[in-house]
Formats: sequence, structure tokens, C-alpha cells
Amino acid sequence: VQLQASGGGLVQAGGSLRLSCVASGRTLSNYMLGWFRQAPGKEREFVAALRWSGGNTYYADSVKGRFTISREIAKKTVYIQMNNLKPEDTAVYYCAAGSGIILTTVSRRSVYDYWGQGTQVTVSS
Repeated sequence: VQLQASGGGLVQAGGSLRLSCVASGRTLSNYMLGWFRQAPGKEREFVAALRWSGGNTYYADSVKGRFTISREIAKKTVYIQMNNLKPEDTAVYYCAAGSGIILTTVSRRSVYDYWGQGTQVTVSS
């Protein structure tokens, strides 16, 4: 699976951005598609995930109610709509894909086999 992320940029606090991640290669029917982020000097952390088959979604507590992950099946694309952005959301955002991921491990980096390049999101105060 190849992943291509896009949509990052500079936005003021309270603003919105939508990131996209286009997947190519294998069928995604058994895959979890996730978004992670990494701020300078910090570890990469889980943001949200979506089970491609069924569309179940999962979120980190820090983004619940502000971020929404969704998919467009025909385009093999997963989105993350980010609203009410805060300076602490500033990070490089990565999309990832993994197969056979169970609910209890959805936030672990190690269970995702494929990663896209990052896209920078900067939120100014």
C-alpha cells in the first residue's frame, strides 16, 4: 500500500484544515487507516483511525469533538477534518495503514505497516 498525504498548511488558532491521504496498491478491505502526528522533540502520537470496511472511527482524547476522520471509497482516500485548531496541534501529520488491527491496538504505531510522507500543520496563536 502506498500512501500520499496532503493538505497541510499554516492556520490561525480556531481555524480549520482538511488533510487527505490517497491510498494505492492493495485493496483496503481489511485495513485500518490512521492519522498520527509528531511535534518537534516529541514522539509520534495517534490522532485518529478509521476501519475501511465498515467505517468505524476512533479518536485520541485530545482531538475528540474537533477532528473528524472519514473516507471516500471510490477515491481510496481518507480525510481528517480538523476544526477549532489549537497551537498544540502543530505537528507533522502522517497517514498510515495496517491490516488486521484490533480495537485495543489501534493507537499503536507498531501495528501500522505502511506510512505516507508527512504534511506539516502549523497553528499560530
